[in-house]
Amino acid sequence: MSHYDGPVIDAHHHFWEPERNRQPWLLPDAHIPFRYGNYDSIKKPYLPPDLLADAEGFKIVGTVTMETEWNEDDEVGEIDYMQQVQDRFGLPSACVAHAVLNRPGVEETIEQLAERPIVRSIRHKPGQAASPSLAASHPSLLMDPVWRKGYAAVERAGLTFDLQVAWWHLTEAADLANAFPDQLIIINHAALPSDRSPEAMAGWEKAVRLMASLPNTVMKISGIGLPGIPWVIENNRYIVETLFEVFGADRVMFASNFPVDSLCGSYGDIFGGFRELSSNWSPDEQRAAFAGTAIRVYRLDPQLLDAPRATGTPGR
Repeated sequence: MSHYDGPVIDAHHHFWEPERNRQPWLLPDAHIPFRYGNYDSIKKPYLPPDLLADAEGFKIVGTVTMETEWNEDDEVGEIDYMQQVQDRFGLPSACVAHAVLNRPGVEETIEQLAERPIVRSIRHKPGQAASPSLAASHPSLLMDPVWRKGYAAVERAGLTFDLQVAWWHLTEAADLANAFPDQLIIINHAALPSDRSPEAMAGWEKAVRLMASLPNTVMKISGIGLPGIPWVIENNRYIVETLFEVFGADRVMFASNFPVDSLCGSYGDIFGGFRELSSNWSPDEQRAAFAGTAIRVYRLDPQLLDAPRATGTPGR
């Protein structure tokens, strides 16, 4: 057994400055239903130096930042802001942009986003039923013909798609993957296994096995904290081991979801947990899950694998 100490690409996190940007949910008086409960503590600036300080002890060589539910009337503005962050700090290495796929004119927005060199992927949360029992009667947008026209525009633009949806909608996601076999779907946050009861976990495993059977899917092992419970290895062992078994190391990537997941654990708790849970993997498998898969999927510079730890300044 060997704990991984090589290069890390944090494949899913957020940067923001709520006092100067346009994320309505991060305003001081905003309180939306949130899967980790109260989130007031993250309503503050979070930039590359903050991430690197949190990630002390891990060789962060690159990162992929995720859209932050910026004002939907200015989706390109978020990416222009993120380019400024990269110019100032040398991170992120790439970003996932937001586009409302069922909105009129989204094709033009996607074209504008694709012109930004920092953009690699698009995310638009398709909504979800409140529980597995309601999924059949409350389908997500994944089955909506208008939404799928927007999805087709993402593929035409040469961008991948980041999918955040609960596992009980993965049959719809499988239908989408089959309908667009050349488009890569990056499933976020392990498909949100928030209910850890035996019945729920059996349903989750069946759903992720379905997605793993499709070659145009990959999985992020991230965002698997539980509300009000500290992030500990034993709460997440089954999830990590199952995803490694069904997807393989070259189709999974570890990510922090910081600062959001700071609500349930430190960076060391989470990435230290990933180190422990992958300690019986081969060196090549570890390197893939911690860095290589993200480099391939998000089309990052392969030389990052040999780069020194990022410093939060341009040029490293």
